[in-house]
Amino acid sequence: MPIVPVLDPVVSAIDNYFHYDLAMDEPGRQHNLSHGYFDRIGAMQYTLAHDDGQLSHDLESADIVLVGVSRTSKTPTSMYLANRGIRTANVPMVPKVSLPPNIFSSKALIIGLTTSPERLIQIRKSRLNSVGEKRTTNYIEEDLIKEEVLLAKKIFLKNKWPIIDVTRKSIEETAAAALEYLRVFKEKKEK
Repeated sequence: MPIVPVLDPVVSAIDNYFHYDLAMDEPGRQHNLSHGYFDRIGAMQYTLAHDDGQLSHDLESADIVLVGVSRTSKTPTSMYLANRGIRTANVPMVPKVSLPPNIFSSKALIIGLTTSPERLIQIRKSRLNSVGEKRTTNYIEEDLIKEEVLLAKKIFLKNKWPIIDVTRKSIEETAAAALEYLRVFKEKKEK
């Protein structure tokens, strides 16, 4: 059977028009081993190791530390940012458990994630249903959740941490807001 590379003229035309190297005839080039590639891999490794409060003694090497109550999309947002090359740790706020002390002296950008209590109740109920939990638990008790969200906001404001309300935001929108805060944070550091 003859092989006819029908897209070669199209790819060549795009390459010539945009002056962009489309890496034809170089197998494996889509995973070019550039500095950006290694930065993303390093960020992914860091983020996985610092998920959900793990290794919280080592927050200094993070670019961003996400803080929030349970089910405010800390982990998926962290992974999305890591895929963009941002070393992201995330620390949960658990009732009656103190945040790691070094978070208050960290040179990393700390961002608070919050959501509406009503939305949090929905998400937590769904989470409990998905794991087959049938017992009533304070994890979804409305008054406690309102208190938990309010306490988190107070801590964020007291420490002057930027806050992102994730109530109706996608992971991508939350990450975009975090990246904008990081851009501003880096500009202020350079001055």
